[in-house]
Amino acid sequence: MIGFRNASKDRTRSRVRRLARAGLVLPLAAGTLLAGGAGASAAGSGRGPTAVVSLGDSYISGEAGRWKGNSLTNTGSRNATDRAWVSGSAYDPGKVYGTTAGGCHRSDSAEVRSAGPIADVAVNLACSGATSQNVFRASNGGVAFKGEAPQADRLAAVAAGHDVKVIALSIGGNDLGFADIITACAYDFVLWGSYCHDDQQYGVDQRIDRVTADVGKSVDEVRAVMRAAGYTDASYRIVLQSYPSPIPRGAENRYPQSDWSRVNTGGCPFWNRDSDWARDSLVPQIAGRIKAVAAAKGVQFLDLRDMLQGREVCARASKHVSPAVPASARTSEWARWIDSSETQGPVQESMHPNHFGQLAAGRCLALVTAQPAGSGFSCKNTAGADETGMYLTPAP
Repeated sequence: MIGFRNASKDRTRSRVRRLARAGLVLPLAAGTLLAGGAGASAAGSGRGPTAVVSLGDSYISGEAGRWKGNSLTNTGSRNATDRAWVSGSAYDPGKVYGTTAGGCHRSDSAEVRSAGPIADVAVNLACSGATSQNVFRASNGGVAFKGEAPQADRLAAVAAGHDVKVIALSIGGNDLGFADIITACAYDFVLWGSYCHDDQQYGVDQRIDRVTADVGKSVDEVRAVMRAAGYTDASYRIVLQSYPSPIPRGAENRYPQSDWSRVNTGGCPFWNRDSDWARDSLVPQIAGRIKAVAAAKGVQFLDLRDMLQGREVCARASKHVSPAVPASARTSEWARWIDSSETQGPVQESMHPNHFGQLAAGRCLALVTAQPAGSGFSCKNTAGADETGMYLTPAP
């Protein structure tokens, strides 16, 4: 991992502390119009251009879309991984995130932008760091975030000016404390030499009922907005999605846990036991709860738990980008490593699907919307293929 390449253990510890202070923003989002805009007059249901809308957190807003794989080179284009590079040592994150650079991080490759022609207009209202309260209507407990009104209230304006066909929702990760979990597990690897999974599982179990209820309320808020705009429930679909694991199982990590290469080179400072817990317990637990919400609310479920399989940070089946190994969706990692020293950009991008991962998520959304609206599916990648190799299986 960059910033740790030649660092001593003490310097490594200092940088992980900075990671914690920076507040690793993991899974959620809020947003702005990414393609097209609200119509000049209120179109209402069935009128105006068709639209696909994304709501929620950073895993759907496009956080980390700046990066095409991970490279240890810290200058210039970082071996062509940094899409924000301008020239020399100049970088403009606005090339990727537009006016949301430094805030919601809605990238040009975010899921709804990468899904292809499933609607005339792609509207991204998701925002990195958002919680369920940032989705609710202000009249029902919703809270503004990063200078923007609650996402459901912004959806009302989109629904009035477009014929909304698909609403993709990713929410709950920040409510559950993904950032705190990752930070704690990194601390336990770098500082304390202990495991995090027992304590973190206890905390998850204490919070998950409330989080599940708030995810369900988020769906209810979307329904209420659409009904008020004149839509019937059958005239559009809601796709409620789960989260992928950005780190591999311990046995699938290409760096041994016995030395500092997971920190200094890989950017994945986690013990095998904690990695296995995250991949095989935490992510499935969350997916199961979200699936249950989807079933209870009558919306479509998109299971992304295996979307990054073999493409995670430090996965054996993927490689760093280097002068000898160019950036490629077929060989590069599909998630952003932890750069706690911020040598290559803000720490909030860590542990999110990168540009390649977002192209894959967009393909998943396109595939699932081609299926019957009430069905639930898992989306998986084909080893050695790019995003065109994504495919669906029935959700477990």
